[in-house]
Amino acid sequence: MDLIRLGWGPNLAEAFAAYHAEGLIPGRIGIQHRSHYLVYAERGELRGEPSGKLFYLAGEPADLPVVGDWVALRERPGEDAVTIVEVLPRRSKFSRGAAGRKTEEQVLAANVDVVFLVDTLGERLNIRRLERFLVLAGESGARPVILLNKDDLVDSADEDAALVQRSARDVPVHHLSALYRRGIEAVGSYLGHGLTGVLLGPSGSGKSTLVNALLGADRLKTVEVRELDEKGRHTTTHRELILLPDGGMLIDTPGLRELQLHGGDDGVLATFEDIEELATGCHFRNCGHAGEPGCAVQAALEDGSLEPKRLESYRKLQREVAHQLRKKDKREALLHKERWKKIIAQHRKGNRKR
Repeated sequence: MDLIRLGWGPNLAEAFAAYHAEGLIPGRIGIQHRSHYLVYAERGELRGEPSGKLFYLAGEPADLPVVGDWVALRERPGEDAVTIVEVLPRRSKFSRGAAGRKTEEQVLAANVDVVFLVDTLGERLNIRRLERFLVLAGESGARPVILLNKDDLVDSADEDAALVQRSARDVPVHHLSALYRRGIEAVGSYLGHGLTGVLLGPSGSGKSTLVNALLGADRLKTVEVRELDEKGRHTTTHRELILLPDGGMLIDTPGLRELQLHGGDDGVLATFEDIEELATGCHFRNCGHAGEPGCAVQAALEDGSLEPKRLESYRKLQREVAHQLRKKDKREALLHKERWKKIIAQHRKGNRKR
Protein backbone atom coordinates (compact mmCIF):
# COMPACT_ATOMS: atom_id res chain seq x y z
CA MET A 1 0.00 0.00 0.00
CA ASP A 2 1.31 3.43 -0.97
CA LEU A 3 1.93 5.51 2.16
CA ILE A 4 1.85 8.76 0.17
CA ARG A 5 -1.65 7.76 -0.99
CA LEU A 6 -2.53 7.56 2.72
CA GLY A 7 -1.23 11.09 3.41
CA TRP A 8 2.41 10.38 4.31
CA GLY A 9 4.74 13.34 3.86
CA PRO A 10 8.02 14.99 4.96
CA ASN A 11 6.71 16.10 8.37
CA LEU A 12 5.62 12.57 9.23
CA ALA A 13 8.89 11.13 7.96
CA GLU A 14 10.79 13.52 10.24
CA ALA A 15 8.63 12.60 13.25
CA PHE A 16 9.15 8.90 12.48
CA ALA A 17 12.94 9.01 12.08
CA ALA A 18 13.70 7.86 15.63
CA TYR A 19 11.30 4.91 15.31
CA HIS A 20 12.81 3.95 11.95
CA ALA A 21 16.20 3.69 13.67
CA GLU A 22 14.65 1.14 16.06
CA GLY A 23 13.50 -1.04 13.18
CA LEU A 24 9.82 -0.04 13.40
CA ILE A 25 7.59 0.62 10.38
CA PRO A 26 4.89 3.31 9.88
CA GLY A 27 1.20 2.66 9.39
CA ARG A 28 -2.17 4.38 9.60
CA ILE A 29 -5.16 3.18 11.59
CA GLY A 30 -7.89 2.16 9.13
CA ILE A 31 -10.56 0.53 11.29
CA GLN A 32 -11.06 0.56 15.04
CA HIS A 33 -12.66 -2.51 16.62
CA ARG A 34 -13.17 -3.11 20.34
CA SER A 35 -10.30 -5.55 20.72
CA HIS A 36 -7.98 -4.66 17.83
CA TYR A 37 -7.35 -2.40 14.83
CA LEU A 38 -6.95 -2.80 11.10
CA VAL A 39 -3.77 -0.95 10.13
CA TYR A 40 -2.78 0.17 6.64
CA ALA A 41 0.97 -0.24 5.98
CA GLU A 42 3.25 -0.81 2.99
CA ARG A 43 2.75 -4.56 3.47
CA GLY A 44 -1.02 -4.09 3.14
CA GLU A 45 -3.83 -4.42 5.68
CA LEU A 46 -2.59 -5.80 8.99
CA ARG A 47 -4.21 -6.69 12.28
CA GLY A 48 -2.82 -4.36 14.96
CA GLU A 49 -2.82 -4.66 18.73
CA PRO A 50 -1.47 -1.97 21.10
CA SER A 51 1.56 -2.92 23.17
CA GLY A 52 1.17 -3.34 26.91
CA LYS A 53 3.44 -0.35 27.45
CA LEU A 54 1.27 1.86 25.25
CA PHE A 55 -1.77 0.89 27.30
CA TYR A 56 0.10 1.31 30.56
CA LEU A 57 1.45 4.79 29.85
CA ALA A 58 -1.78 6.12 28.34
CA GLY A 59 -3.09 8.78 30.69
CA GLU A 60 -6.62 8.47 29.27
CA PRO A 61 -8.42 6.80 26.34
CA ALA A 62 -7.65 9.82 24.10
CA ASP A 63 -3.96 8.79 24.19
CA LEU A 64 -4.72 5.44 22.51
CA PRO A 65 -4.89 5.01 18.71
CA VAL A 66 -8.01 6.08 16.80
CA VAL A 67 -8.94 5.92 13.13
CA GLY A 68 -6.72 8.28 11.13
CA ASP A 69 -3.77 8.06 13.51
CA TRP A 70 -0.28 7.43 12.20
CA VAL A 71 1.48 4.84 14.36
CA ALA A 72 4.83 3.13 14.83
CA LEU A 73 4.56 -0.64 14.33
CA ARG A 74 6.68 -3.62 15.34
CA GLU A 75 6.36 -6.43 12.82
CA ARG A 76 5.67 -10.01 13.88
CA PRO A 77 7.67 -12.40 11.68
CA GLY A 78 5.46 -14.90 9.90
CA GLU A 79 2.23 -13.13 10.84
CA ASP A 80 -0.13 -10.69 9.14
CA ALA A 81 -0.20 -8.82 12.42
CA VAL A 82 1.75 -6.02 14.08
CA THR A 83 2.16 -4.51 17.52
CA ILE A 84 1.29 -0.81 17.81
CA VAL A 85 4.17 0.70 19.79
CA GLU A 86 3.48 4.45 19.64
CA VAL A 87 1.05 7.03 18.29
CA LEU A 88 2.70 9.79 16.25
CA PRO A 89 1.77 13.41 17.10
CA ARG A 90 -1.63 14.37 15.70
CA ARG A 91 -1.87 17.47 13.50
CA SER A 92 -5.64 17.61 14.00
CA LYS A 93 -8.36 15.70 15.85
CA PHE A 94 -12.11 15.84 16.23
CA SER A 95 -13.07 15.22 19.85
CA ARG A 96 -16.09 15.30 22.08
CA GLY A 97 -16.64 14.80 25.79
CA ALA A 98 -17.17 11.14 26.62
CA ALA A 99 -20.84 10.20 27.01
CA GLY A 100 -22.16 10.23 30.56
CA ARG A 101 -20.81 12.17 33.53
CA LYS A 102 -17.11 11.61 32.82
CA THR A 103 -14.86 14.48 31.77
CA GLU A 104 -12.72 12.29 29.51
CA GLU A 105 -11.98 13.32 25.96
CA GLN A 106 -13.15 10.96 23.22
CA VAL A 107 -11.25 11.38 19.95
CA LEU A 108 -13.46 10.36 17.03
CA ALA A 109 -10.95 10.88 14.20
CA ALA A 110 -7.35 12.07 13.86
CA ASN A 111 -5.24 13.78 11.19
CA VAL A 112 -8.18 15.02 9.15
CA ASP A 113 -8.11 17.95 6.76
CA VAL A 114 -11.86 18.51 6.43
CA VAL A 115 -14.72 17.92 8.89
CA PHE A 116 -17.94 17.32 6.95
CA LEU A 117 -20.94 18.08 9.17
CA VAL A 118 -23.87 16.18 7.66
CA ASP A 119 -27.53 16.93 8.39
CA THR A 120 -30.84 16.34 6.65
CA LEU A 121 -32.98 18.94 4.97
CA GLY A 122 -36.62 19.28 5.94
CA GLU A 123 -38.22 18.94 9.35
CA ARG A 124 -35.22 17.11 10.84
CA LEU A 125 -32.83 19.99 10.07
CA ASN A 126 -31.54 21.32 13.40
CA ILE A 127 -29.54 24.55 13.21
CA ARG A 128 -28.77 24.57 16.95
CA ARG A 129 -27.24 21.07 16.60
CA LEU A 130 -25.16 22.27 13.66
CA GLU A 131 -23.89 25.16 15.80
CA ARG A 132 -22.75 22.65 18.42
CA PHE A 133 -20.96 20.63 15.72
CA LEU A 134 -19.31 23.82 14.47
CA VAL A 135 -18.00 24.63 17.95
CA LEU A 136 -16.31 21.21 18.15
CA ALA A 137 -15.07 21.49 14.56
CA GLY A 138 -13.52 24.84 15.50
CA GLU A 139 -11.41 23.05 18.10
CA SER A 140 -10.32 20.27 15.74
CA GLY A 141 -7.71 22.06 13.63
CA ALA A 142 -9.49 20.93 10.45
CA ARG A 143 -11.66 22.87 8.01
CA PRO A 144 -15.43 22.52 8.63
CA VAL A 145 -17.88 22.10 5.74
CA ILE A 146 -21.67 21.64 6.13
CA LEU A 147 -23.48 19.12 3.90
CA LEU A 148 -27.30 19.24 3.83
CA ASN A 149 -28.42 15.90 2.45
CA LYS A 150 -31.70 14.64 0.92
CA ASP A 151 -32.55 17.74 -1.08
CA ASP A 152 -34.65 15.41 -3.25
CA LEU A 153 -37.24 15.31 -0.44
CA VAL A 154 -37.85 19.06 -0.11
CA ASP A 155 -38.74 22.01 -2.33
CA SER A 156 -36.94 24.53 -0.13
CA ALA A 157 -33.34 23.34 -0.36
CA ASP A 158 -31.93 26.71 -1.41
CA GLU A 159 -33.88 28.58 1.27
CA ASP A 160 -32.90 26.11 4.00
CA ALA A 161 -29.25 26.25 2.94
CA ALA A 162 -29.35 30.06 3.06
CA LEU A 163 -30.83 29.89 6.58
CA VAL A 164 -28.02 27.58 7.70
CA GLN A 165 -25.45 29.82 6.01
CA ARG A 166 -26.55 32.73 8.23
CA SER A 167 -25.51 30.76 11.32
CA ALA A 168 -22.51 29.11 9.67
CA ARG A 169 -21.02 32.48 8.68
CA ASP A 170 -17.90 31.76 6.54
CA VAL A 171 -18.24 27.96 6.67
CA PRO A 172 -19.17 26.51 3.24
CA VAL A 173 -22.71 25.06 3.02
CA HIS A 174 -23.77 22.63 0.27
CA HIS A 175 -27.05 20.81 -0.32
CA LEU A 176 -27.10 17.52 -2.18
CA SER A 177 -28.81 14.17 -2.66
CA ALA A 178 -26.53 11.25 -1.87
CA LEU A 179 -29.23 8.78 -2.92
CA TYR A 180 -29.43 10.22 -6.45
CA ARG A 181 -25.74 11.20 -6.47
CA ARG A 182 -26.59 14.81 -7.16
CA GLY A 183 -24.25 17.52 -5.86
CA ILE A 184 -21.73 15.01 -4.46
CA GLU A 185 -18.95 16.52 -6.56
CA ALA A 186 -18.83 19.28 -3.92
CA VAL A 187 -17.50 16.73 -1.41
CA GLY A 188 -14.78 15.52 -3.74
CA SER A 189 -13.62 19.08 -4.39
CA TYR A 190 -12.27 19.23 -0.81
CA LEU A 191 -10.46 15.90 -0.99
CA GLY A 192 -7.39 15.89 -3.18
CA HIS A 193 -4.72 13.18 -3.27
CA GLY A 194 -3.66 12.25 0.26
CA LEU A 195 -6.27 14.46 1.97
CA THR A 196 -8.65 13.09 4.60
CA GLY A 197 -12.19 14.06 5.51
CA VAL A 198 -14.45 12.80 8.28
CA LEU A 199 -18.25 12.52 8.07
CA LEU A 200 -20.07 13.48 11.27
CA GLY A 201 -23.76 13.78 11.89
CA PRO A 202 -26.85 12.17 13.42
CA SER A 203 -28.15 8.74 12.48
CA GLY A 204 -30.22 8.75 9.33
CA SER A 205 -28.50 11.75 7.77
CA GLY A 206 -27.19 9.58 4.94
CA LYS A 207 -23.45 9.42 5.65
CA SER A 208 -23.08 5.81 4.48
CA THR A 209 -25.19 6.52 1.39
CA LEU A 210 -22.87 9.44 0.61
CA VAL A 211 -19.79 7.22 0.93
CA ASN A 212 -21.37 4.67 -1.43
CA ALA A 213 -22.12 7.45 -3.92
CA LEU A 214 -18.51 8.66 -3.84
CA LEU A 215 -17.23 5.08 -4.23
CA GLY A 216 -19.64 4.35 -7.06
CA ALA A 217 -20.63 1.10 -5.35
CA ASP A 218 -22.91 -0.02 -2.52
CA ARG A 219 -20.13 -1.00 -0.14
CA LEU A 220 -21.63 0.25 3.15
CA LYS A 221 -24.93 -0.97 4.55
CA THR A 222 -27.79 1.53 4.58
CA VAL A 223 -31.37 1.43 5.92
CA GLU A 224 -34.43 3.64 5.55
CA VAL A 225 -35.32 6.22 8.19
CA ARG A 226 -38.18 4.97 10.42
CA GLU A 227 -41.51 6.28 9.10
CA LEU A 228 -43.12 6.44 12.57
CA ASP A 229 -40.86 9.11 14.06
CA GLU A 230 -38.51 9.92 11.13
CA LYS A 231 -35.54 8.97 13.29
CA GLY A 232 -32.47 7.41 11.77
CA ARG A 233 -31.01 4.05 12.71
CA HIS A 234 -27.33 3.26 13.16
CA THR A 235 -25.94 1.38 10.16
CA THR A 236 -22.25 2.19 10.64
CA THR A 237 -21.07 0.33 13.75
CA HIS A 238 -17.40 1.30 13.72
CA ARG A 239 -15.16 4.07 12.40
CA GLU A 240 -13.40 3.32 9.13
CA LEU A 241 -10.92 5.11 6.89
CA ILE A 242 -12.12 4.58 3.32
CA LEU A 243 -9.94 5.22 0.27
CA LEU A 244 -11.82 6.99 -2.52
CA PRO A 245 -11.18 6.36 -6.25
CA ASP A 246 -9.99 9.92 -6.90
CA GLY A 247 -7.24 9.78 -4.27
CA GLY A 248 -8.83 11.31 -1.17
CA MET A 249 -10.02 9.50 1.95
CA LEU A 250 -13.13 9.62 4.13
CA ILE A 251 -13.62 8.46 7.69
CA ASP A 252 -17.17 7.20 8.18
CA THR A 253 -18.48 7.29 11.74
CA PRO A 254 -21.57 5.96 13.54
CA GLY A 255 -24.37 8.47 14.09
CA LEU A 256 -23.83 10.68 17.12
CA ARG A 257 -26.66 10.73 19.65
CA GLU A 258 -24.81 12.78 22.25
CA LEU A 259 -22.32 15.55 21.55
CA GLN A 260 -20.77 16.99 24.67
CA LEU A 261 -18.28 19.81 24.30
CA HIS A 262 -14.67 19.24 25.23
CA GLY A 263 -11.87 21.78 25.19
CA GLY A 264 -11.59 25.54 25.42
CA ASP A 265 -13.79 28.34 24.15
CA ASP A 266 -11.99 28.89 20.81
CA GLY A 267 -14.70 26.97 18.98
CA VAL A 268 -17.46 29.06 20.55
CA LEU A 269 -15.66 32.29 19.67
CA ALA A 270 -15.17 31.19 16.05
CA THR A 271 -18.74 29.91 15.60
CA PHE A 272 -20.35 32.98 17.14
CA GLU A 273 -17.94 35.56 15.78
CA ASP A 274 -20.88 37.82 14.89
CA ILE A 275 -21.96 38.09 18.53
CA GLU A 276 -18.37 38.61 19.66
CA GLU A 277 -18.05 41.46 17.15
CA LEU A 278 -21.29 43.02 18.38
CA ALA A 279 -20.07 42.80 21.98
CA THR A 280 -17.10 45.04 21.18
CA GLY A 281 -19.60 47.84 20.65
CA CYS A 282 -21.19 47.52 24.11
CA HIS A 283 -20.80 50.50 26.45
CA PHE A 284 -19.49 48.29 29.28
CA ARG A 285 -16.54 45.95 28.70
CA ASN A 286 -18.02 43.27 31.00
CA CYS A 287 -21.54 43.63 29.57
CA GLY A 288 -23.70 40.58 30.19
CA HIS A 289 -26.06 41.50 27.30
CA ALA A 290 -29.01 41.24 29.66
CA GLY A 291 -30.42 44.77 29.82
CA GLU A 292 -27.35 46.92 30.52
CA PRO A 293 -27.47 50.42 29.00
CA GLY A 294 -25.60 50.81 25.71
CA CYS A 295 -25.64 47.05 24.94
CA ALA A 296 -24.95 46.50 21.23
CA VAL A 297 -26.12 42.87 21.42
CA GLN A 298 -29.53 43.87 22.79
CA ALA A 299 -29.77 46.55 20.11
CA ALA A 300 -29.17 43.88 17.45
CA LEU A 301 -31.97 41.78 18.96
CA GLU A 302 -34.33 44.76 18.82
CA ASP A 303 -33.60 45.64 15.20
CA GLY A 304 -33.83 41.99 14.13
CA SER A 305 -30.24 41.60 12.91
CA LEU A 306 -29.60 38.98 15.64
CA GLU A 307 -31.98 36.08 16.27
CA PRO A 308 -32.93 35.44 19.94
CA LYS A 309 -32.43 31.69 19.50
CA ARG A 310 -28.87 32.24 18.27
CA LEU A 311 -28.02 34.34 21.32
CA GLU A 312 -29.61 31.69 23.54
CA SER A 313 -27.50 28.99 21.86
CA TYR A 314 -24.36 31.11 22.32
CA ARG A 315 -25.04 31.57 26.04
CA LYS A 316 -25.83 27.89 26.53
CA LEU A 317 -22.63 26.72 24.85
CA GLN A 318 -20.57 29.29 26.76
CA ARG A 319 -21.94 27.96 30.06
CA GLU A 320 -21.25 24.38 29.00
CA VAL A 321 -17.64 25.18 28.04
CA ALA A 322 -17.05 26.97 31.35
CA HIS A 323 -18.46 23.99 33.25
CA GLN A 324 -16.30 21.51 31.31
CA LEU A 325 -13.16 23.59 31.88
CA ARG A 326 -13.75 23.66 35.64
CA LYS A 327 -14.08 19.88 35.70
CA LYS A 328 -11.15 19.43 33.32
CA ASP A 329 -8.77 21.46 35.52
CA LYS A 330 -9.39 19.10 38.43
CA ARG A 331 -9.06 16.04 36.21
CA GLU A 332 -5.84 17.26 34.55
CA ALA A 333 -4.16 17.60 37.96
CA LEU A 334 -5.09 14.00 38.81
CA LEU A 335 -4.01 12.71 35.39
CA HIS A 336 -0.65 14.48 35.64
CA LYS A 337 -0.03 12.80 38.97
CA GLU A 338 -1.04 9.38 37.62
CA ARG A 339 1.16 9.73 34.51
CA TRP A 340 4.23 10.46 36.62
CA LYS A 341 3.45 7.48 38.85
CA LYS A 342 3.39 5.23 35.79
CA ILE A 343 6.59 6.69 34.32
CA ILE A 344 8.47 6.28 37.62
CA ALA A 345 7.16 2.72 38.03
CA GLN A 346 8.24 1.87 34.47
CA HIS A 347 11.69 3.36 35.10
CA ARG A 348 12.16 1.36 38.30
CA LYS A 349 11.01 -1.81 36.56
CA GLY A 350 13.61 -1.25 33.84
CA ASN A 351 16.38 -0.71 36.39
CA ARG A 352 15.48 -3.96 38.19
CA LYS A 353 15.77 -5.89 34.91
CA ARG A 354 19.33 -4.57 34.46
